This record gives sequence, C-alpha cells and structure tokens, in this order.
Amino acid sequence: MSATRPEGYDPYAFEPFAVTVDLAVFTVRESRLHVLLVERGQEPYRGAWALPGGFLLPRESAETAARRELAEETGLTEQTAADLHLEQLRTYSEPDRDPRMRVVSVAYTALVPDLPEPRGGGDAAHARWMPLPSAAPPPAFGRGDPPLASLAFDHDRILADAHERIGAKLEYTCLATAFCPRQFTLGELQQVYETVWGVELDRPNFRRKVLATPGFVEAVEGEPRRTGGRGKPAALYRAGAASALHPPLLRPEGRHQT
Repeated sequence: MSATRPEGYDPYAFEPFAVTVDLAVFTVRESRLHVLLVERGQEPYRGAWALPGGFLLPRESAETAARRELAEETGLTEQTAADLHLEQLRTYSEPDRDPRMRVVSVAYTALVPDLPEPRGGGDAAHARWMPLPSAAPPPAFGRGDPPLASLAFDHDRILADAHERIGAKLEYTCLATAFCPRQFTLGELQQVYETVWGVELDRPNFRRKVLATPGFVEAVEGEPRRTGGRGKPAALYRAGAASALHPPLLRPEGRHQT
C-alpha cells in the first residue's frame, strides 16, 4: 500500500536527483581475477569503459535493479542471476560524479563462477571480462587493456573499493565458493584464494584448514575428477551450509606462504 502524501508537503522543495546502481562483478578465469566492464555506447563518456549498471525504474528497489542489470549484462536469466552472490558495497553520492545531473549510485559487488563472454545490454556498446592483477588494491589493468584511471564516472574508486572488500571477506566468510562451479576440487578452491589475494598457499596446510572448518565444504559422493597431470583424480566438494569461517582463514603476509 502506498503512503499518502502529507498535506502541505511540497515535493519540489528540493532539487530532484536520480538513483542508479553500479555493479563490480568478479570472476576467476584462466587463473586470473577478472572484472566485468562495458564500453559505453552513449554520452557521457561514450566509448569509455565502465562498470555495468543503470537507473532504477520507478517502482524498483536498488537490489532488484542490480539483479536485473546483472542478468542483462551477463546474458543469464533473471532466475539464474538471482542465485548468484550479490551484496551492497556502499553508496556514492558526490555532487559532481555525473555530468548529466545529481546522481546517487548504490554500488554492489557480485561474485560469479566462470561465465561465457558477456553480451552487454542497455546503453553498452560492448562488454568483456577484463583481467585484474591478483595482488590487493589498488588494481591496474594489464598491457593492452584500458587503464583503470580511464574508467567512466568514479568507477575506478568503486572498483578499488570492491576489490578490497572481496579480499577481506575471503578471510572470514565462505564466499570463495561463489567463484567455483557447483562441484569443485580443493585445488580449485585454493586457486580462488591465491588469485584474489595474490599469494601462494601451502597445499597441505590449506586443505587441512578447509576440511577442519565446520560447514565450509561438503564432500560429494561419486567419481573423483581428473584435473590434469599424473596424480590421482581429486575428490569433489560443494559449498557447505556455513556462511562464516571459524576460525578465519587469514591472508598470509607478503606474497608467499611456505
């Protein structure tokens, strides 16, 4: 039921502004952390790369808009996109962040398994997965990719904030499994941590910590998966029921852990 406007209230007493959502969508592919970027097909910043997003529709919440945009940009159905991990990052409200008018953006971070090449949607001319370095922020693109500083609006800041957030949350939550397929090996899970953190982890130590954490992963019955090489097939696991890690899986200092 919609609320009745109070008598005497003037909705034009304040300057109107728009609300958008912006998404920092991350995946791990080819042993690299990637972010989804779109090439803008309209002004402002036509031809520049940006995070996917868009304006809220009149009767739409910010989260609903974010999931709609996520489905449009990745080519997934809205039902499939609804099962992906999406969380609100923060609100960006600097007065001059958008040259068109006052625009407040609610930014979200999404973690997805490796997906096909995106199709782009809305006012995007193209969309693609861009590789990021594994080390913690500030990130920078590789040679031949658009530099981070060239992103439209304030999306370089949003991307850096989102990159830092996921690196920290992997320490005390089970979100690393969101990067994995429904069934995965412990080696694939370890690769997520190494890719996001930019470190090398000791395999036996990592395996021991994961299996000793209640509810982190669950063993899958059936045939193990061959992962290449001459070793025996690796056991398969799926995400467990836990959402937090007790104790946390702390990021090692430096770039190597022995």
